[in-house]
Amino acid sequence: MGCQFSKLIPCCWNSQFKAAVLEAPDIDNEEKSDVDYLPRFCEFTFEQLKNATSGFAVEYIVSEHGEKAPNVVYKGKLENQRRIAVKRFNRMAWPDARQFLEEARLVGQLRNRRLVNLLGCCCEGDERLLVAEYMPNETLAKHLFHWETQPMKWAMRLRVVLHLAQALEYCTSKGRALYHDLNAYRILFDEDGNPRISTFGLMKNSRDGKSYSTNLAFTPPEYLRTGRVTPESVIYSFGTLLLDLLSGKHIPPSHALDLIRDRNLQMLTDSCLEGQLSDDATELVRLASRCLQSEPRERPNPKSLVASLTPLQKETEVPSFVLMGIPNSTSCSPLSPLGEACSRRDLTAIHEVLENIGYKDDGMTNELSFQMWTDQMQETLDSKEKGDSAFKQKDFRTTIECYSQFIDVGTMVSPTIFARRGLSYLMNDMPQEALNDAMQAQVISPIWHIASYLQAAALSALGMDNEAQAALKEGTMLEAKRNAAAAKK
Repeated sequence: MGCQFSKLIPCCWNSQFKAAVLEAPDIDNEEKSDVDYLPRFCEFTFEQLKNATSGFAVEYIVSEHGEKAPNVVYKGKLENQRRIAVKRFNRMAWPDARQFLEEARLVGQLRNRRLVNLLGCCCEGDERLLVAEYMPNETLAKHLFHWETQPMKWAMRLRVVLHLAQALEYCTSKGRALYHDLNAYRILFDEDGNPRISTFGLMKNSRDGKSYSTNLAFTPPEYLRTGRVTPESVIYSFGTLLLDLLSGKHIPPSHALDLIRDRNLQMLTDSCLEGQLSDDATELVRLASRCLQSEPRERPNPKSLVASLTPLQKETEVPSFVLMGIPNSTSCSPLSPLGEACSRRDLTAIHEVLENIGYKDDGMTNELSFQMWTDQMQETLDSKEKGDSAFKQKDFRTTIECYSQFIDVGTMVSPTIFARRGLSYLMNDMPQEALNDAMQAQVISPIWHIASYLQAAALSALGMDNEAQAALKEGTMLEAKRNAAAAKK
């Protein structure tokens, strides 16, 4: 049975629904301790993912090449405030629905803190989507090749390669040794600044059969001969990542090996690392050379990579977010007056803010914006005006009634009206209805901070304190971005 719009959490995460679930077997206890916060892998409906991404809004795209990419990745948020990443494949990918579901189920069985774990999938009609954990701190490519505030420190680079090797070792132990097109764009950083490998690359490539989208200069030589990915091919790609981390550039392996043979390591290493390198850099160069051997069987396996990289680690007591120079997941920015009011559930203060803002954020600064409507819409316009008047006079039951009449006609959508009706629901002790309206406001206006703040107030009223804090944090981030953009104008 499908979930209603107001329930954006997948059916298999809610006991009152009995949707089809692709259940993964229990994982080992020693692994489970790191990932026991994750739900079981399940199927989502297309409608759920459409709602979670505000209709696959352009503002929610997080893939490197935006909407021009053949398979686009969006950020999204479920009703329980869990943030997700949704990969939507092009229509020609995965024509065999059974193969797609089976591949997704197998990858969905994996659970490890070194992976961006796969949470679910969707297979409806021609639509093929994957759902994974959301990683808020960009890709390795961004931090290595396009950094803005500081280059990645050597200690962090050593940590990255160890974590990646551990991820490959785990996947190999679970029978998923093949990784398609391992590169710096496949490595993402979680809220604590720790690197993880995207599980999207563990899915066998579909109809086009291409496993490497990068330049042929970076492709394993045996793949060029056979067109097949092997465990040894993955190690070759790991070697190219070692070169990326050593140099801070995407150097073709053949050129890098020439520099190594000529002992020209100064040309190979990143100039930003001057004064940070020691013998461990030489060891990493040696390891890269082994991974890039033209003969596949001469390359190391993931277990030996972990053994080689573990002794090289530096500053192990320093958290990753400190080494990366990014905010910690537990750190909070100062709240704005509206954020503070929502955190305290001060409904009177929230009402004052919404009343003062009016319809500014709808792009409607006055009633004349509605005059384009036809005479037949006069009744709907009257409902809106009566709702505005009732809201101003704090007659919240009438506000709900009038705004509901406006919304039910469906001719025009307004995030402000959903926000006002949502607050009116809170005033009448109807937090679930308030949450639904706040989420609908965000569907209409994906980057509107007020929608997130109202979600926080509703979630708090529902006793969902952790989720409320997540929504509050999101609202603060969106408001800061909005203010920064306004300051540039």
